[in-house]
Formats: sequence, structure tokens, C-alpha cells
Amino acid sequence: MKGVLLMSQMVPIILITFVIFLVINVPIAVSLGFSALISIIAVGKLPPTLVPQLIYAASDSYSLIAIPFFMLAGSLMETGGLSKRLIDFADEIVGAVPGGLGVIAIITSMFFAAISGSGPATVAALGGILIPAMEEANYDKRYAAALMATAGAIGIIIPPSIPMIVYAVQAEVSVGNMFMGGFAPGFIFGGVLIILNYIISKKHGYKGVQKERNLKTILKAFKSAFFALLMPVIILGGIYGGVFTPTEAAGVSVVYGFVVGAFFYRELKFKDIPQMLVKAAIGSATVLFIIMGASAFSYIIVSQGVPAALVNFVSSATSNKIIVLLLINILLLIAGCFLDASSAIIVLVPLLLPLATAVGVNPLHFGIIMVVNLAIGLITPPVGLDLFVACNIAKINISEIVKALLPLLIATLIALMIITYVPEVSLFIPRLFGATGV
Repeated sequence: MKGVLLMSQMVPIILITFVIFLVINVPIAVSLGFSALISIIAVGKLPPTLVPQLIYAASDSYSLIAIPFFMLAGSLMETGGLSKRLIDFADEIVGAVPGGLGVIAIITSMFFAAISGSGPATVAALGGILIPAMEEANYDKRYAAALMATAGAIGIIIPPSIPMIVYAVQAEVSVGNMFMGGFAPGFIFGGVLIILNYIISKKHGYKGVQKERNLKTILKAFKSAFFALLMPVIILGGIYGGVFTPTEAAGVSVVYGFVVGAFFYRELKFKDIPQMLVKAAIGSATVLFIIMGASAFSYIIVSQGVPAALVNFVSSATSNKIIVLLLINILLLIAGCFLDASSAIIVLVPLLLPLATAVGVNPLHFGIIMVVNLAIGLITPPVGLDLFVACNIAKINISEIVKALLPLLIATLIALMIITYVPEVSLFIPRLFGATGV
């Protein structure tokens, strides 16, 4: 009995130490790992050597190899000129409509998302071109930055997506099925932004880019962007066609991006490679370090029966699926304000997935709900990474962007509600391709 009581003390210890570490600004990965270690040492019923064993086990996953490759592919697109050509092609198609540059930002973010798998990478690659262009076209700088940050959030919804890979590993679902499930939600997310951008642009007089556009200029832009447009087709077509796995597709995306950038567009120079490799290595190490630290944290939470207790508590209060999903969404939105997507997924999947499945939510659908919530977290202070990248490009403070961000945030919440309460949005494409267990 005494041993059970001691073990039950681990949960408050790990939670309190984790919060203290966050408050004093200790890196998230260190906070997760050390709070688990301290709780084990304090109670003394588990060996401290368990922590390094869990850390090693968390990193020993074939699917995680895709993360550094997709990050490197995003850098290759940016440096190799692929992103610029996507912007030019989108400009020919939609640039003349009211708010045309805003529409270009959203559409090219959707294309770029199909390669990079990262929200901040999408904002960095496209925002450096589009935010100054919008400012030059008399857009409010704060709105331009807010729109680019919000559009960049699509980077983790449309596959390939690094948080989707992390969720698939944690929840033991197919990475390929997760990728297929992300398409329609990504289009809905982008669609509500396009509608809102049109309304705002009409109100404030943000006109389209006025220049000669005809079939000849469109074909010229298409020809220039052809290899950039082909990249997501090869990657995703190869995955769904069974030619290669998502992890192998990540490697293919790097080779393809390098060949196109260096030999077709000739904008990628060999002197750029070391910097890109370092950037991808740092970004990948950050995500993987968080995954390893969070594995020990999650083990303590799960082993102490917290998920089961949470399911019992909520079930005793309500079994209404709509209310449970609403509560989960609120929790995820709050978590997204303080944790990056990968951290939140690793910490919260063991807690929330049993609760969601208990009320009949498909694990794949729940994964999409999590990712969309945490995509919104990329644009909510204080940790909204997309906001920081966009504000840095626009040379403004976070406080200046809040008013312009608010209507965009409301639009994303509308998209979230559609994705949450209409499961077919996430499930019909996987089912179309014969996915099992969906």
C-alpha cells in the first residue's frame, strides 16, 4: 500500500517540476526529461537508469528519419529557387483579384506545405518575398505579416507534415494514412483564409497586382515552375502509389530538390550546402531532442494511470461526444499557446487519445484534430513560432500584429470546428484509397 502511495506521488512531482522549469525558461526538451528524472529519484521506486533507456527507445524509430530529410527539402526549395517560381506562377493565376498577393501567399503556402512539413519553414521561405511585396502594394504591414504567419500554419496540415509523423509514431497509426487524411483539412483551412482575405481586401482596398496576363504569360510561368510543381506530385504520388514509404519519400524529396535547384534552375550553389545542412540538422535535433525528453515524461504519466483516470472523470461528467471534443479542442488550443506541436503531441497523446476513442473518435481523425489545433498554436502567443518568423521579416513587434491577427484566428477556428465535427473531411480520402481501420 505504501509503495502504491509513493508511486502516486510521482504525478504531482513531475507536473510541478515541469511547470517550474518552463517558468524559469529551461528548454522544453530538458524540462520534460529532467522533470521525469526528478520524480523518479524523489519517489525512489523506479531506477533512474530508466530515463536514458526510454530516451534511447524513443529515438529508435524508422519513421523519424523522415524529419531531417523533409526539413532539408524545405531549405533546398527556398535556396534553389523553387519557392520563387511557385509564387510567380500563383501570381499569374490569381494575382489580379482583390487581395491577390494575399491569395498568392495562401496558395503558395499550400504548395510549399506539400514539401517542407513545417510551419516556420514555410513562413521563412515565402514571407521574405511576399511580406515586402504586400507592403509595397500598400497592404498594412501588420496584416501582411499576420496573413503570412497564418498561411504558414498550413505547413503542418497538408502532408508531408512533421507533427503528423510524430503523432503516427506515438499513436501507432499509419504515417501514410495520416498524410492522406491531411489533404481536405488543409484545403478547408486555406479556403477559409482565402474567403476572409477577399473580404478584408475589398474593405481596405487591397487591389490585385495589375500587369498584363494572358495565356502566353501563364504558360511561361507554368513552364518555369513545372519542376517545382512536380515535386509534391512525385513525393505524394510515390507514397500513395506504393513506390516508396513516407520515410523513403523524404530522401527522394532531398535528391529531387537538389537536382532541380542546382542543375535545372541553377540557383543552388555548392557553397550553400553546408549552411543548409547545419540548419536542417539543428531543426531536426531540436524536434528529436523534444521527442526523447517527452518519452520519459509520457511514460511516467501513462504508468501512473493518468489517462485512465481522465477518461473516467470525463465519462462520469458527460458521455456526449460533441462536448468531449469541444473540451479537448479547448485544451489543445491552450496547450498550443505554450508548447510547440511536437512537444504537445508527445505529452498529450497518451492523455487524450484514450479519451477520444472512448467516445468513438477514430484515432486518425483525432490525429488530424490535434494537428489542426496545434497549427493554430503556431499563430497564438506567447510561443507562436510562425508569428515570430513573420514579425522578424516585417520588422515589427508581436504586440503590433494582434489586432490584424484576430479575424484570421477566428477563421481558423471555424475551419477547426468543421474538421472536428465532420469526420469525413479527414477520413474520406484514406477510405477512398482502401485504408484499413479508418
